[in-house]
Amino acid sequence: MKDSLRQQLQRLQMRLAELDANLADPQVTADMARYRTLAREQSEAAEVVGLFRRYEQRESDLAAAQELLADPDMADMSREEIIGAQAELSHLLGALQTALLPRDPDDHRNAFVEIRAGTGGEESALFAADLARMYTRYAEAQGWRSEVMSENASDLGGFKEIVFRFEGAGVYEKMKFESGGHRVQRVPETEAQGRIHTSACTVAVMAEPDEAAEVTLNPADLRIDTFRASGAGGQHINKTDSAIRVTHIPTGLVAECQDDRSQHRNKAKALAVLQARLRDRERAERDAKEAATRKALVGSGDRSDRIRTYNFPQGRLTDHRINLTLYKLGQIMDGDLGDVIAALQAERAQQQLAALESGGA
Repeated sequence: MKDSLRQQLQRLQMRLAELDANLADPQVTADMARYRTLAREQSEAAEVVGLFRRYEQRESDLAAAQELLADPDMADMSREEIIGAQAELSHLLGALQTALLPRDPDDHRNAFVEIRAGTGGEESALFAADLARMYTRYAEAQGWRSEVMSENASDLGGFKEIVFRFEGAGVYEKMKFESGGHRVQRVPETEAQGRIHTSACTVAVMAEPDEAAEVTLNPADLRIDTFRASGAGGQHINKTDSAIRVTHIPTGLVAECQDDRSQHRNKAKALAVLQARLRDRERAERDAKEAATRKALVGSGDRSDRIRTYNFPQGRLTDHRINLTLYKLGQIMDGDLGDVIAALQAERAQQQLAALESGGA
């Protein structure tokens, strides 16, 4: 193990002792928001320190076995112990390096997923509906709860825009790599001559803030409009002006919701989406500053990037950030995103590990 890594782990041991003491402090337990934050950090630190302690124990075992090699009566047993200790040390070192990779503080959060039709007219709106179905199927497979926050349907059954909220374990951790431009190549249903068209959608994945970490909205900065809901809401929803549109005047960001009969609940949903968009805007600005010194395509979240192509005639999906090509487009569009997301996570971890080893993280 490199000295720099060992020193980092020793510092983490000291930090764990501090966290244990803090969590026993009555003043901390009285502040639930702070307590939850420290408890999460303590849990993560304890896991890594446990691995490090096991590593140190096996180092000690290895040293003792090597000393016993000189004793003819103990040589065979010592050689077996040396082989076992070296194998476990190698495994533990890899686990420690992975555990020390920088964690995105938003990974544990729920997320809003916004799909917006781009170039390609009606075909783009139909592709947005296909992406919406793909993500909801994936969410079902993960055991997540999904909720439509707002939608703007197109004439042929697609979506000009749709916003979901996904709730469950590790939602943002898995969905964050979906932010960006998604391009589709296929023969549209409206194409009489069988020509392949190219159209695109953009996807934005925004971590849902904790209540304590929500962006503070000044009522003076908000314009709230009510309007009559439209679309597949049924007769009852169209009788009242229950739909809500909230505009954040300083930034021009807009969120709307018309999916509930209650104007109050629609307003609460629209405000939740607006807060996530504002927080996502802050995160994007922060990431842009970091990207100026560290060029990392995976996880950049740049909506202008064309991150992925869905080629239907060839049954092919290509993720351009990691040069991944899979010939199982049918399964992917049916929600089988596991291989794609796992590959993106692995590439990100590899980048972070390289930075860690070079002392850059």
